[in-house]
Amino acid sequence: MSAKDDEMILVVPTGLFRSLGYFQGFCGEPERYTPLLDPANLSFRRRGDMESDPAFKQLIPYMLFTCTGADGSVSVFGYVRGKGMGEARLHSLMSVGVGGHINDTDLARAAHRESGHDIYREGLLRELHEEVTVGAPFTESCVGLINDDRNEVGRVHLGIVHRFELESPCVSPNEPDLIESGFYGARELLKSGRRFETWTEITLRALFGE
Repeated sequence: MSAKDDEMILVVPTGLFRSLGYFQGFCGEPERYTPLLDPANLSFRRRGDMESDPAFKQLIPYMLFTCTGADGSVSVFGYVRGKGMGEARLHSLMSVGVGGHINDTDLARAAHRESGHDIYREGLLRELHEEVTVGAPFTESCVGLINDDRNEVGRVHLGIVHRFELESPCVSPNEPDLIESGFYGARELLKSGRRFETWTEITLRALFGE
């Protein structure tokens, strides 16, 4: 047992997610799922228990950084997950998503902020600043959700995809285990033959696939 197992993380009942409209893969209608972030439907539970309990979905902000060239081609920030990153089942796989669990420390920070950030938003911003530095102006939008019940990781997680469209490709990693980081052509990356984490492949195909 590790300290990570005792972390209290934000979850939502899987039954609620299914009642709002079950899907497998990517859904580009995030507005349909806004009840998932209603505080009345959220709870903090022990991570070690949640990793094997499909009755709950762990909510994960999945942040994507893109830059569109003058010719309309899109490049995306990507990296390979090193062994020091949290989820051992995703090590050595290519990822284009930055994010992680919302935990009870985010609850405390949100309560003390005058800006009125909710728990989810507070956790998203913490994950953003912990993992990368964004060095260019950007616009942010929530573009969809990821659900993948085909594997043991996906069955207990739900990704909320936020796209950061940057004016220039300027993102640098703050974590040493974000290996081979940089901007890659989105469509070229799909054809590269690299081994992707499942959420990355789902997201790339949904947003940039031909």
